[in-house]
Amino acid sequence: MKKLLFILFCLFMISCHKKKLTEVVEVPLPTIEEKIEIGDPSDVRAIEGSFELQKLNFKYSALEPSIDALTMENHYSKHYLNYANNLNIALIGTEFENSSIEDICKKLDLDNFELRNNAGGYYNHSLYFDNLSPKLILPKDTLAGAINKDFGSFENLKIQLTAAANNHFGSGWAWLLVNKSGTLQICTTPNQDNPLMVKQIITGTPILALDIWEHAYYLKYMNQRKKYVDTFFTIIDWKKVGEKYEQALKK
Repeated sequence: MKKLLFILFCLFMISCHKKKLTEVVEVPLPTIEEKIEIGDPSDVRAIEGSFELQKLNFKYSALEPSIDALTMENHYSKHYLNYANNLNIALIGTEFENSSIEDICKKLDLDNFELRNNAGGYYNHSLYFDNLSPKLILPKDTLAGAINKDFGSFENLKIQLTAAANNHFGSGWAWLLVNKSGTLQICTTPNQDNPLMVKQIITGTPILALDIWEHAYYLKYMNQRKKYVDTFFTIIDWKKVGEKYEQALKK
């Protein structure tokens, strides 16, 4: 009798165990694809303070397919805005509160990492966004002549700037700048540093900024920085770069 009860008990346990293994839970699948809403750059405002955002004269989607709308919105309304807000807060009550961003970058103490990072992030992004255009505008006049003089050709400039950006290790920036002798030069800087700051390997006045932080390209190009750098040359407003070149020569 005990043996029979034991057998029945085992069969009961096996039956329960099988039921647990074969139990099916129905999970409803999404029927409508989630739509990502893209905002408008004109709606983005920095907190009240010394600096405002560089205005975009086009929609986030205007640079497609070179840079997608989601990347542009994320870059402009989050990363750039964050640097602007943090800089405005950091400057309150300091000697730099009424200074230009160029003077701040030139005179700041590099050991002040909060100011160095946010002032650099603000200046670098302002120049980057100001040089972008939905329509490629090639170098002309004074700038075109300087490019041919200092690089041999516009194509050589592209090759050298591309190489500098692709060979830079980690996050940072690639620059076209006017050095102290008035010559066009290419360099890179790490993190949010720029050629205005002291103790850089190459110093001068930047006239073109290429952001090589991952947030500038990763949503579209993933780890393929080279593709991003190549397409960057299709969305540069060289007219504005030329204006900055002539201003730099006067300093």
